[in-house]
Amino acid sequence: MFYQIGDAMIQRTGLNLVLWIGVMSLLVLLTGCSRSTPAMTRLDDSDVILAFGDSLTYGTGVSSEFSYPSILAGRIGKTVINEGIPGELSKDGLPRLAEVLEQHHPQLVIICHGGNDFLRKQSVEALENNLKQMIQLVREQGAEVMLIAVPEPNLLMLSDAEVYSRVAESMNVAFVDHILSEILSDNALKSDTVHPNAQGYQHLALAVESVLSEVNAI
Repeated sequence: MFYQIGDAMIQRTGLNLVLWIGVMSLLVLLTGCSRSTPAMTRLDDSDVILAFGDSLTYGTGVSSEFSYPSILAGRIGKTVINEGIPGELSKDGLPRLAEVLEQHHPQLVIICHGGNDFLRKQSVEALENNLKQMIQLVREQGAEVMLIAVPEPNLLMLSDAEVYSRVAESMNVAFVDHILSEILSDNALKSDTVHPNAQGYQHLALAVESVLSEVNAI
């Protein structure tokens, strides 16, 4: 009887130990997966925001007042310059960014680039390097950076391309994730297969505004 009770206690202790290890492992995993959002300098009313990218920034599918930079400017009461070029690859965006930084002298640059790299099956490694160089260029000009994740084309379900989270993590930049994947997964928010409609761009602008608020930029 003594040994039976002892065995039961050992089994219960072993079970509790397994549960405790499992809970602690989950906590460690969640901690490792989370990333702190870097704080930004609060933007003054006169500060300029540069929205840099391709057709998703330009606002393909809608008139200019319904592009996300225009909607964002109206919501936060600041100058947001739209420097989106439809069809541009990241390798072409990199040298162009240097030019527009010199032209506009922004305090914040929002980068949303790379969709055409996926559509044209360009190297993901090259895209990652181009995005990092873009961020470095912005910082060399004394501005801060925000990165918007772009989904990778998928026949089953759209999701953010992993390269964006890697770049955001390694470069420690403010990060707007999931929103474009959600928008482009909803036919009610699209003007065509790869571009939002006016409501979709509004969702994007709201997501950017939310992150700007989170990092104390506005």
